[in-house]
Amino acid sequence: MGNSGLKQHLENSSKTGVFQLKDANLSELPPELLQIAQTLRTLDLSGNKIEQLSPRISSFNMLKHLTLNKNRLGSLPPELGQLSKIETLILSSNRLTTIPSTLSKLRNLKLVNLSDNRLTNFPLEFCDMKHLDVLDLSMNKMTEVPAGVGKLQVVELNLNQNQIQSMSDELAQCPRLKTLRLEENCLPMISPTILKDSSISLLAVEGNLFESKDFMKADGYTQYMERYTATKKKMY
Repeated sequence: MGNSGLKQHLENSSKTGVFQLKDANLSELPPELLQIAQTLRTLDLSGNKIEQLSPRISSFNMLKHLTLNKNRLGSLPPELGQLSKIETLILSSNRLTTIPSTLSKLRNLKLVNLSDNRLTNFPLEFCDMKHLDVLDLSMNKMTEVPAGVGKLQVVELNLNQNQIQSMSDELAQCPRLKTLRLEENCLPMISPTILKDSSISLLAVEGNLFESKDFMKADGYTQYMERYTATKKKMY
């Protein structure tokens, strides 16, 4: 995009609060964006070649929606934690191995998508977020769901296609968790505590180390199915 094209784009965005520049071969956050940082509510730079996000992202403190999927991000700046109004954070299909601890400050998050990255540890930074409904961590390299996870407030947690071998029973304490996706992992079985004592009413478990017939015989399966059936009845 030439300078005149970008200038027109910026003018429009200053009125709408939305800046979208997908698949444009960008290697960085366009510096010109700083001119309208205070007016932007939505920023979408998906499908580019951004390897590092400038610490100046903190200037965009009115942002509610940030989409940077399909870039080349290997890390995130701690300054991202200053975007206190952010509600939607889409960072899927990058090269992230960790996330900064400062993200725990983003108390207005509703949806986080970190799928298709290289995360090896479960990001407990997203616990205690009262508005967070969906956390997508599918297609990463995590091997466990650790202690501390009981404070996660999400309604849906997607852990499909990781390498998870063990899960803390604290998952059963997640107060709002209804949908837990665990397809294509390395779990030997789902624990009785999670089956009996959680609020989970939809468990997706295909492609683990146990057969579905064994799952149906598991201690706690009956209680889980009661929740599953009750939820289905409400839907119809």
